[in-house]
Amino acid sequence: MAQSQVLTRLVAKTKTREIRWHRYEGYLFVAPLLIGIVAFIFLPIAASLYMSFHTWDMVSPPELVGLKNYARLVSRDRIFWKVLGNTFKYAGWIIVPSVTFPLILAALLDRPIRLRYLYRLAFFLPLVTSVVAVGLMFRWLYDGEFGLINYTLSWVRIDGPNWLSDVFWAMPAVAMVTVWQGLGYNMVLYLAGLQGIPDHLYEAATIDGAGPFSRFFQITIPLLTPTMFFILVMSVIGTFQTFGLIYVMTQGGPINSTNVYIYYLWQMAFGSSKMGYASAMAWILAMVIFTITMIQVRLARLWVHY
Repeated sequence: MAQSQVLTRLVAKTKTREIRWHRYEGYLFVAPLLIGIVAFIFLPIAASLYMSFHTWDMVSPPELVGLKNYARLVSRDRIFWKVLGNTFKYAGWIIVPSVTFPLILAALLDRPIRLRYLYRLAFFLPLVTSVVAVGLMFRWLYDGEFGLINYTLSWVRIDGPNWLSDVFWAMPAVAMVTVWQGLGYNMVLYLAGLQGIPDHLYEAATIDGAGPFSRFFQITIPLLTPTMFFILVMSVIGTFQTFGLIYVMTQGGPINSTNVYIYYLWQMAFGSSKMGYASAMAWILAMVIFTITMIQVRLARLWVHY
């Protein structure tokens, strides 16, 4: 009798321990992810907000200055407004091609053509190619004396400009590289959207006498508007975070004509050791992106069909 009571107690204790373990094991499994999110996302965000109200050169202790960093950016820093305007211009060059070109490409590669999977892979490869490698390659292609583009133009007796050293051409030249590199990713998104459109809609439209263009504009595009909206939002956000290609290809030149927001922020933070000033720039950028995204969400009700 005593032995059975002891065994019962041992079994009860074991079950209690198992219940406690099962209660907390989920937290243990997600703990590394949560620690990473806190350490690499929330703590840097909090530190950036704190530093935006201070001046700090990474050597001496931070000094509280309140809103002076923000006031100086808005009222006295002419380059700040220059790079903000450049970023909007950069977005203007990128947004329309980033939305339309992949759509056309996806519509062509969604058809039953030979080697279409190879073509899809070829268009996707630039996305997984190093930004540095892409930038260096296009620096050579755009070179005014030895570049392939000007060499090709010379065949038809056209003197091409020195693309990356010309104030007018430098921005669109870099923007087209950005469009080219993101082409494959947006194409894959459109392909996923195209495969989600039921075939019977096209069959019914064909029976009603609709041609290819009519089916494309009356069925395909309306049903792809959620994908278009996602690509539009992500393209705008990505444009405001552009850094790598500018750093490799132009370094903001000539005469700050390609100096965009994140590159100027990097210059302030690591070139001039103005970490507080750069942090204030980061928060202004966050507010700009948030505002633009909210405007896009509101306007989406007018043209996105879910």
